[in-house]
Amino acid sequence: MTVGGPRADVYSAPRVAPSILSADFARLGAQVGEVLDAGARLIHVDVMDGHFVPPITIGPLVAGAIADQVHDAGGAIDVHLMIERPEQQVAAFADAGADSITIHAEATRHANRALHAIREAGCLAGLALNPGTPATAISELVGVADLVLCMSVNPGWGGQSFIRSSPDKLRRLAELDPEVLLEVDGGVDADTAGVVADAGATLFVAGSAIFGTPDPAQAYADIVATAGAA
Repeated sequence: MTVGGPRADVYSAPRVAPSILSADFARLGAQVGEVLDAGARLIHVDVMDGHFVPPITIGPLVAGAIADQVHDAGGAIDVHLMIERPEQQVAAFADAGADSITIHAEATRHANRALHAIREAGCLAGLALNPGTPATAISELVGVADLVLCMSVNPGWGGQSFIRSSPDKLRRLAELDPEVLLEVDGGVDADTAGVVADAGATLFVAGSAIFGTPDPAQAYADIVATAGAA
């Protein structure tokens, strides 16, 4: 697909997206700077509300706090809303500097409307599917979602084990919409990135596999090499 916008190249190339969910928030700017210096250009922001998933994480203020740093480095902010009624928060995250906003198909009765609202806010519109949601859930939204996020763990916590059937689901998603960007989130590391890349993913979210290590920059580089990413 042709991705528009001032940071189109960030999404048009295969990218590893470090997730700040696993970062040390006492030194968030420094840790984001470390992976940006290592070449990261897509920073993933996991938002949880304590309802759709049990934990509560961060909101627009944190996304906004790193947006200028990421954008000044030529990068983009990839927001993943694991929240109920995500359409109510689209404007706040767009105003905070999000470049893409992904909602869960399971979290709203009005996915079509929500995806259009994200596009109208000037962001790429993403649709996420939980492991138990079939790939066919995207069939009525082909052409409306710019990217599809395949959860390869159950959402809510970092550090979970990769669900081994995830590559098969990615292949089914690619068949349903050959033009959509495919993102994968959960258990992605230097051992699994190549498998999901072979299945069609081009955006790879990694949290604890990067920020949970003594050397996040090296961990990022190792995943990039396995995934064949930019």
